[in-house]
Amino acid sequence: MYSLNNSVRLTGNVGMNPEILTFDNGNQVAKVSLATSERRKDANGDFQELTTWHNLVIWGKRADVIQKYIQKGDKLSVEGRLSNREYTDKDGNKRYFTEIVVNDFNMLGGNKPANADVVENKTKQAKKEKADLPF
Repeated sequence: MYSLNNSVRLTGNVGMNPEILTFDNGNQVAKVSLATSERRKDANGDFQELTTWHNLVIWGKRADVIQKYIQKGDKLSVEGRLSNREYTDKDGNKRYFTEIVVNDFNMLGGNKPANADVVENKTKQAKKEKADLPF
């Protein structure tokens, strides 16, 4: 288990298709948003659903898995650590950004690749073309 000094565990729904960046050295990073929801009673006693959005960063081979198997709407459970970054925008203002660097994750749904329908259609088309050949 990773250190509990800076540990985050979340389960939610993926809010966007993964954005993959590949560096010159071949290393990859995936960026994904994750929505977590909880229900609370408001002042009138009515239940309200509160959704919080989290920015996830997944490095290396895990990024490749995320790219192949995760798409918007999928349920995902992650374990990682908080990371705070600071940058200066084009107007010279300091901006702060918090993200979760994912160490491990579990896909909580089907294991069909995100592009499985495209692959399946191409496979069917190739088989049909092969069957049409006269030799």
